[in-house]
Amino acid sequence: MERKFNKAVTFSYDDGVLSDEKLASIFNRYGMKCSFNLNSGLYPTEPFIYDNHFTVYRHKSAVQPFYQGHEICMHGTKHLNPVGLSDAELDIEFRDDKTALERAFGTEIIGGAYAYGAYDDHAVEYLRNLGIRYCRTVEASRSLQVTGDLLKLKPTCHHKDEVLFDLIDEFLKTEADTPQILYIWGHAYEFDGDENWERIEKACSLLAGKPDVLYGTNTEVFRYFGLI
Repeated sequence: MERKFNKAVTFSYDDGVLSDEKLASIFNRYGMKCSFNLNSGLYPTEPFIYDNHFTVYRHKSAVQPFYQGHEICMHGTKHLNPVGLSDAELDIEFRDDKTALERAFGTEIIGGAYAYGAYDDHAVEYLRNLGIRYCRTVEASRSLQVTGDLLKLKPTCHHKDEVLFDLIDEFLKTEADTPQILYIWGHAYEFDGDENWERIEKACSLLAGKPDVLYGTNTEVFRYFGLI
């Protein structure tokens, strides 16, 4: 069967914070899909400070109705840097997070994002053996092509990247005959702290409603293009 789309947009947002609700509502309004990376062991928890001036609150429970229609992914039980962790520590951070989130949401979890974007070969192989098919770093590729090991996945860019709208323009103008994926990531609380919710509104409004673009979660997009 011939593939209908050669271009796709997907989003990835971390930490399961209160601002996710507003972000999800924006995505829903524009027909976008997001993979939300949650820490199952941090509900409830003390608030934390963003950029030395903004207090961020997590949801008291990971299970929130506004995540419906989006994808739930791992982000580590306690949001620990996985570099140098032993197998026993990785069991707690990754296996237990996967198990808890699957139980809570009733869905299979095959993707995630590394806390702090950090990883080492040991963590990568652990996730591979756990059945995780992709895991996102924080290193921007500034590319519309996804290549290499998806357990060392580089997103296109963060939503604060100065070239975000240039990349969106390039993506929309591309006459694609091979898969082109615009993959944007961040933290919803950054829009509160930076007071720039209009940035994600603008990005979504520019990208929405294009007949040649697939709008999907990370897993939906990667499966569509046969990457996983």
